[in-house]
Amino acid sequence: MHIIECNFAEHGTAIQAIFNEAIVHSTALYDYQPRSLETIENWFSQKMLQKFPVIGLITDDNQLTGFASYGTFRAWPAYQYTVEHSIYIHQDFRGRGLGKCLLEALIHYAEKQDYHVLIAAIDSSNQNSIKLHQSFGFTHAGTLKQVGFKFERWLDVELYQKILSTPAQANEIR
Repeated sequence: MHIIECNFAEHGTAIQAIFNEAIVHSTALYDYQPRSLETIENWFSQKMLQKFPVIGLITDDNQLTGFASYGTFRAWPAYQYTVEHSIYIHQDFRGRGLGKCLLEALIHYAEKQDYHVLIAAIDSSNQNSIKLHQSFGFTHAGTLKQVGFKFERWLDVELYQKILSTPAQANEIR
């Protein structure tokens, strides 16, 4: 398996399927409705416009096993060095360490783009994701109690952050 940069034409349908499985069957996404292909196309367009990576992990026969990206943490200028990331693994490939490969690559991309902090917002029941982030030096930054409601219950979000050594010199305007 190897890391690739995803694009809508080649990977849109596979990313849509991974997103929609997570929406329908898990609390990895606090969303109720599966995403249309048009929504995925718009998502890709926004990522490309803002120069946010969408990376994937593919098998030797080009099957997308998972993907990851990051985006704006908060829309105000002072947050410009902080991004929130997400990682999704195809249901048939979970538990094989693929999240580790994608997270390592995301950290590399963030450092290369001079981001200073990576944020993970993780459902409190997702202990595998919490352990993964802790193994990369992410620290617990807080718990948001009962901020989501899905599957007939209230959900808590655990916030984790990793402070990167970049940028060497920050500016108020990038």
